[in-house]
Amino acid sequence: MRIGTVATLVMLVLANLDVALAADPPKVQRVIALKEDVAVPDREGVMAKVEIPPGATEGKHTHPADAFAFVLEGEIVQEIDGKPTVTLKAGDVFHVPPNTVHCATNKGSVPARLAVVFVAEKGKPLTTPVK
Repeated sequence: MRIGTVATLVMLVLANLDVALAADPPKVQRVIALKEDVAVPDREGVMAKVEIPPGATEGKHTHPADAFAFVLEGEIVQEIDGKPTVTLKAGDVFHVPPNTVHCATNKGSVPARLAVVFVAEKGKPLTTPVK
């Protein structure tokens, strides 16, 4: 009887482990807070709130915009082509030039929250993934 119970428990643990491993990785959430024309022709200002859960990464991407970011909470590992990889924490700021490949990853245990302002080319997608 004990062997059957133990075997059943092992099977349940393994089945749940498979489900946990197959689960989607945490996803980055971006919310546009404001989008307005600016005084520069063919440009718009976009303010966004970004949340990167623990273990999540944005993946390499570009913006047709200057991006100015402020880390509100948590910390990220920031990779920007042509610059050294840095770890940024709450209170840190950074700039990503237009069309520059970059990627932020949260290797910490709490969500990372950022406020980002873009000065973007009108009519183009704000974010383009890089393969």
